[in-house]
Amino acid sequence: MKLSQLLTQGRVTVSCELFPPKTGAALAKVEDVLRDTAALAPDFISVTYGAGGSTSKRTLELAARLQDVYRVPALAHLTCVSSTRDQVADMVERLQAAGIENILALRGDIPQDTSFPSPEHYHYANELISHIRSLPGGTDLCIGAACYPEGHVECPHFYTDLDNLKRKVDAGADFLTTQMFFDNDVLYRFLFRALDKGITVPIVAGIMPVITVQQIRRSCELSGTVMPPRLQGIADRFGDDPAAMRQAGIAYATEQILDLIAHGVEHIHIYTMNKPEVAAKIMDNLSCILRPHG
Repeated sequence: MKLSQLLTQGRVTVSCELFPPKTGAALAKVEDVLRDTAALAPDFISVTYGAGGSTSKRTLELAARLQDVYRVPALAHLTCVSSTRDQVADMVERLQAAGIENILALRGDIPQDTSFPSPEHYHYANELISHIRSLPGGTDLCIGAACYPEGHVECPHFYTDLDNLKRKVDAGADFLTTQMFFDNDVLYRFLFRALDKGITVPIVAGIMPVITVQQIRRSCELSGTVMPPRLQGIADRFGDDPAAMRQAGIAYATEQILDLIAHGVEHIHIYTMNKPEVAAKIMDNLSCILRPHG
């Protein structure tokens, strides 16, 4: 199913994310993650794409397996900054051949050990989106893009980042998925500003349950996400007790999602970090809200 159809049905959706292993040795373990994540019956599962396309083969393999074996719609990530246009065209063709019709088009991290930019490489995600749309069958694909409620860490001004986001939508993005955020007010302000900019495609709220202090600090450092005082207090109080910190992190994410849905945000994406048991706890806490009985 195309996510552009799923996200316009007027109901709450919940989805999960997993990442493939870099080596074949870990495939047995990731099969367990696939099975356990699919067992949660999410509306779709996204599969990440390693830096520089390092897991591209695994991304394709796992996305196809999710659909063929577990019957869950897959969203395959596709980054472009380290790929040529011919390489991207080949990957899109392979995704289509495998029955994957949903792609999350991302720029990816700029490589540090190569000359960038170069003529054969992309510069921004909107170029990738335009290229996918121009490929054979590209107009039949559902394409998503990333958005940043607190602004992209490399962008000097929030409104410049919104302009860049509008370019992605104008290039053909059908929906947007947010980077993690820990303060819902940040998302609400972002949604208002995006609408004011003329961005009307569905926006999926990305929630990362933080179950260790190290995870919180690294996430904030890499993404520029602000840690609100309430979450900082939780980390300070429970950070030295792994079991308590895990429980507190799940509770915090549960409350975030509850508040989002209460305020009309219909689409929730859980960054599970290959821990389906964490997503299971959250979904169980919100079972009657995420899956209301008719």
